[in-house]
Amino acid sequence: MTDETTKHGAEASKPAEEIVTPAEADVQDMFEDADEATQAESVELEAARAEAADFRDRYLRLAADMDNLRRRTEREVKDAKSYSVAGFARDMLAVSDNLRRALDAIPADVRAGADAGLSTLIEGVELTERSMLSALERHGVRKLEPEGQKFDPNFHQAMFEVPNPDVPHNTVVQVVQAGFTIGERVLRPAMVGVAKGGPKTAAVEGEASAS
Repeated sequence: MTDETTKHGAEASKPAEEIVTPAEADVQDMFEDADEATQAESVELEAARAEAADFRDRYLRLAADMDNLRRRTEREVKDAKSYSVAGFARDMLAVSDNLRRALDAIPADVRAGADAGLSTLIEGVELTERSMLSALERHGVRKLEPEGQKFDPNFHQAMFEVPNPDVPHNTVVQVVQAGFTIGERVLRPAMVGVAKGGPKTAAVEGEASAS
């Protein structure tokens, strides 16, 4: 038996599944290449998804920032419209105060016995005061009416205390100078006198609710 015969005999004795033909090797290589390509595509897909999520997060943040900017701008424009006349209104209040002082300076007996000329003058001053306050009100300026209300440091400025045991403590009993607001802000606090020595407000409210 020759060596060639021995070689062919050994190959023939191998199991069928261990014999790989050239065609099968090519197919196996193709599958391996396909697996590698699939893995590479999977990595690229994950990277693309991560990038898309990052872009989406950036977009949402930008949209939120733009919405906040829009709201802030609208608020600033509204405030500018509402409070742009604050300085002018404050100056006009000084004029209104002088008109009121002039009217208050007229004694009651003089007013009652005034002739036609003086009566016309008084009416003219009163009309001017009302017109001025009405014009200010059209621009958002409102007069405070604190008398009889509980003292509020946000809107009132206490000038003195009035001993009065019959009125709840810290109640506004006298207005020295009228206060005004413009929009939601205080243009000028009301200068007031407050009651002292009366029952506490909480106690009064408790008695009222019990009754």
